[in-house]
Amino acid sequence: MVPVLSRSQMRDLDARAVDRGVPSLVLMENAGRGATDVLERTLFAGRVRDRRAVLVCGAGNNGGDGLVMARHLAVRGAEAQVFLAGRGDHLSPDAGTNRSAWIGVGGDVIDLPPGHSLAPLVDAMRGADVVVDALFGTGLDRAIDGWFAEVIGAVNAASAPRFAVDLPSGLDADTGAALGVAIEARVTATFAYAKLGLLTPNGARLAGDVQVVDIGIPGSKVTDLRGCAQLLEPDDAAKWREPRAPGAHKTSAGHVLVIAGSPGRVGAPKLVAHGALRAGAGVATIATWPEAATAIETSLLEVMTARIDRTQVSRSIDALLEGKDAVVIGPGFGLDDDARTVVEYVLATWRGPLVVDADALSMFAGKPSTFMAAKSAILTPHPGEAGRLLEKRSAQVEADRWAAVRELSAATGAVVLLKGAHTILAAPDARVAVSPVACPALATAGSGDTLSGIIGAMACSLAPFEAACAGVLAHARAGQAWSRAHGGADRGMLASEIADWLV
Repeated sequence: MVPVLSRSQMRDLDARAVDRGVPSLVLMENAGRGATDVLERTLFAGRVRDRRAVLVCGAGNNGGDGLVMARHLAVRGAEAQVFLAGRGDHLSPDAGTNRSAWIGVGGDVIDLPPGHSLAPLVDAMRGADVVVDALFGTGLDRAIDGWFAEVIGAVNAASAPRFAVDLPSGLDADTGAALGVAIEARVTATFAYAKLGLLTPNGARLAGDVQVVDIGIPGSKVTDLRGCAQLLEPDDAAKWREPRAPGAHKTSAGHVLVIAGSPGRVGAPKLVAHGALRAGAGVATIATWPEAATAIETSLLEVMTARIDRTQVSRSIDALLEGKDAVVIGPGFGLDDDARTVVEYVLATWRGPLVVDADALSMFAGKPSTFMAAKSAILTPHPGEAGRLLEKRSAQVEADRWAAVRELSAATGAVVLLKGAHTILAAPDARVAVSPVACPALATAGSGDTLSGIIGAMACSLAPFEAACAGVLAHARAGQAWSRAHGGADRGMLASEIADWLV
């Protein structure tokens, strides 16, 4: 895992590097040169010469990064045209130095003071190979309006692909929300570490392909990054999952109990069980209502079924929990009193890892403290379910996903993963992690049921937070593998296929 920084953490990292003797001009030079490397590799396919780039720079350090890029593009044979959106006499010191350096190598800067006509910029962007957005960086914390909003609108209207420096201008570095308006980039070169706002559904949409640029700050040597959110990496899965012993058998591999399903909703438990088995569980048993069990068991080969006795819930559930390593509860289970009785009993009595999803979340809307009864719970809400628990609208959750997942973990005492593009995970001990993947192919009915089963299998051998992280990563990579095998398709995947693509 690698750190993901907030606005204030990035500001602190920069300041500490400068305090320890790394000149801010060196950081800016490294940032601009690294961003140019990313631009050359991603949008220019390795050939910069004779390309035409229009760079729209602000008066702050983000604009200075853009001026460094202009110089490096020119050195590599491109035609770089720079527009300064702002007052030239208000440049930050480092941006001013790089403006002079750009002019010193024969470059030109076209000033666009606030309120000035955007016609020269619009004309320049016609036929450009790329438009570089270097207006505002991570420090922006206010809404963009008026003339600057018009600048962003003009850039977004350009036919050329947009390349964002550090962040798409207008994107909130902490939440991923658009601060009034925001650049819609094809590629974003972000500096030192990824930022929280980039790893949200809206941030992913606005930033496009995010590439992290090394600017010469050895983070662990400069400041303590242990309290930061962490970005999951493919290598993490290998660390968490040890090879099976040669003498492994089905029960030693883990037995997952799936308490799910109801009449007319028998697909969900099947998906959970399939996900658990494909993710490595040796045995999966579906426990459900008698009227649903018959429909379920007629189409299963590898999964066992059991019936919950409504007249003797405690005895029935105690027998089902016997010998199990992990439990998944909720998908398709129903919201009636009988379902609630079962869920409350499991929360109160089961001491092992418990994955709580779907109906088992929705039935406790506004009562997140209910889950404090569980010892090792992993909650898997989508934004709507998280909102119901927190008594917020889904849009409020999405407006600051990082804050919402932390709040819900604290309120429930559980590991919580907030599903979506770049699923975020939070633990009661304040650890936070995020998936590196935003795979639209996974936006299909039943995808979350499969994920619950995968996490259930992981929880047979891993602690709850690690199991949730491993499950999220495996699920995301399965979506990527399917997409690659289908020519980069972003739709058409069935939930029943996800588990078969686990890698």
